[in-house]
Amino acid sequence: MTKTEPIGGSDRLISRSLLRYAVIGASGVLLDYLLFLLLFNAVGLHEQIANAISTTAGITNNFVLNTLFNFRKRDRILVRFLRFYAVGVAGIVWSFVLLQVFSGWLGIDPNLVKAGSLPVVLIFQYSINKKWSFG
Repeated sequence: MTKTEPIGGSDRLISRSLLRYAVIGASGVLLDYLLFLLLFNAVGLHEQIANAISTTAGITNNFVLNTLFNFRKRDRILVRFLRFYAVGVAGIVWSFVLLQVFSGWLGIDPNLVKAGSLPVVLIFQYSINKKWSFG
C-alpha cells in the first residue's frame, strides 16, 4: 500500500542525497562523454585509451563533488577515494568489455557504444558506491 503523506525527517535527506548524487553523476557522465569524443575524434586516440582517460576524469570529478557537496564525509578520505576509484575501475572494465564486444566484434560505431554503455555503468557504480564507498 502506498502512503500519501509527505516525506519528512531523515527520509527527506535521503531523497535530497539521491538527487544530488544523480546531478553529480550526470556531470561526471557529461565530462566523461565529452572528453571521450574529444580524445577519440579530435585527438585521434585509440577508443580504449580515450575511454580510460575520460572515465578516470569522470570518476575523479564525481568523488570530489560527492565528498564536498553530497555525502560530506571527510573521515578516511583516502580509503573512501580508493574504494570509489576501485568501483570506477570496475566501470572502466565494463566499458572496455562493452566497447570490445559491440564496436570491436560487431562493428557498431564506438561513439554510439560509449553513449549506450554510460547508463549501464552508472547504475552499477551508484549501487556499489552508495553502500561501500560512502556507507
